[in-house]
Amino acid sequence: MHESIERALALPAVGISQGLVDGVTPTRANEVRQAAQDFTEPPVTMSVQQIDSPAGETVLVLKVESGDQAHVTSKGECYLRIGDESRRLTFAQQREFGYDRGMSTFDAHGVDADLSDLDQGLCQAYQRTIGSSTIEGMLRARDLVAGDGRSTVAAWLLFSERPQMIFPSAHVRVLKYADRERGSGSRMTLMAGHDIRFDGTLGHQINSAIKQVEEWLPRLQRLDSDGVFRDTAIIPTEAWKEGIINAVAHRSYSMHGDHIRIEIFPNRIEISNPGRFPGLVDLSEPTSIIRTARNPRIVRVLADMGIARELGEGISRMFDHMREAELVNPIYRQSSMGVTLILLDEPLPTRLTRPIKPAATRVFAAMREAGQPLGSAQVAELVGISKPTAIRHLNALREDGLVTWSGSKPNDPNATWALT
Repeated sequence: MHESIERALALPAVGISQGLVDGVTPTRANEVRQAAQDFTEPPVTMSVQQIDSPAGETVLVLKVESGDQAHVTSKGECYLRIGDESRRLTFAQQREFGYDRGMSTFDAHGVDADLSDLDQGLCQAYQRTIGSSTIEGMLRARDLVAGDGRSTVAAWLLFSERPQMIFPSAHVRVLKYADRERGSGSRMTLMAGHDIRFDGTLGHQINSAIKQVEEWLPRLQRLDSDGVFRDTAIIPTEAWKEGIINAVAHRSYSMHGDHIRIEIFPNRIEISNPGRFPGLVDLSEPTSIIRTARNPRIVRVLADMGIARELGEGISRMFDHMREAELVNPIYRQSSMGVTLILLDEPLPTRLTRPIKPAATRVFAAMREAGQPLGSAQVAELVGISKPTAIRHLNALREDGLVTWSGSKPNDPNATWALT
């Protein structure tokens, strides 16, 4: 076989069958060259090399570079290459994959600002932290300089005097409500003077938000393990701090028009940030989620500053802190635009006859929060799990006497579940 054709066998090729060259016609060759334009959206970037065998037969060698976008065929199909197989993605998986691939490296993009536009005092402080000899050396050591020498998104958010000049929605808002529900219009429960926005660098936003939540978070007199009543915050400090840091470090800064919200209620804290979990995740088991850093450069700098960690353990730590306080597990809800973390001042069920899965305790907590009977589909939506999974956990809770089922027949579509 021709040497160049033998090398081509390592790449996708048209005109070779079972190791033998059978060639392609000129018409077929033209169709192959146009295939990406005609059958994929957006078009796949592909180079085509033509190799002619000694016998005059034509072989086309295709080379497709990996990219940051998910491509869909004209039939609406999308495939993910895993090992030596191409796995077809469902529509939901296509959407998740698109979010993940499209936003994972945004903090490396350049912005319309030079390195000299960064706050030199902030840069010098961090320069000393990592022991760099110059500011530019520091920025390059942390991959904070774009290919054309401009500031990256990460550098601008971390070290500019006012990042909101370019990213107006890159801020944190803290709100406190008088009731368990937000209400609306004349029934709005937002407390007067309790809606504060924090701008500035990401580090400043985190520290300011933490200080404000510490001031506003409801506190109660509770009996401690040593038998003494103490003034205690309704949610463990370590848990909600971790939630705030994760929100700022992992939000999608490519999504404009929305910001991070920290909402304080008499019985809970809700932390919402733009951007879904990267990749395909199972919200029924949050502790199994490997939180791939959407903003790896931002996370690295925050870790150097002692604000965040790069270990990917934030979710597990929150669960540990809530369990230590004998409160129900954190609840995650994911929409098409972002993620909301809910930390509830709700004691763990004490009437259990056997251990139940963390997802079942989240079902219990979600029903408590709703405060009314719910259908199994409603429970599934609240907790972010499938309906069959919700029914399985509800049945486990019913066996432990924590919930009751009401319906006219076993498969009653209008049946509801209620706490006992």
